[in-house]
Parts: sequence; C-alpha cells; structure tokens
Amino acid sequence: MSVLSVLVTVFGTAMAVSNLPQAYKIFKRKSAKDISILTFGTLFIGVFLWILYGIEINNFPLIITNSIGSVGLLSVIVGWYMYGRK
Repeated sequence: MSVLSVLVTVFGTAMAVSNLPQAYKIFKRKSAKDISILTFGTLFIGVFLWILYGIEINNFPLIITNSIGSVGLLSVIVGWYMYGRK
C-alpha cells in the first residue's frame, strides 16, 4: 500500500465523520439557526452521487466512506429540519 493510499484512507474516513460533531451540537443545543441548509444539502447530493459512482465502478472503499459521510450530513439536515427552519 502506497503512502498516498494510506493518506486517502485516513483523510477519507476523517471527512466521512467530520459532520458528526456538528450534528451532535445541533441535537444537544436543540438549535440549528446558524446552519446553511444549502451547504449541507449540496454536500449531501454530492456524497450521494459519489456513492452511486462507487457502486457503478464497484469500489467498496468509495461506497463505505461516502455512506458514512451521508449519515453525518443527513443528521445535520434532520437537525436543521427539527430545530432550525423558520
């Protein structure tokens, strides 16, 4: 395994879970008033497309990391829906 492969795996995993602290904060405070739904919605669509692409080319790591990422993004979107929309 090359150094680049290791870096991609580590940072891909870090990126996949990077939205979970934001989701935690939303649900803990019961507030999402400063969240840009356009940003998180766009990111969710992008991650969903990467999952579809991973399925098309049969790339398991791409599917897994983006699936994990979609959970974090969807958590933020649900939190915004529950606590932040006006």
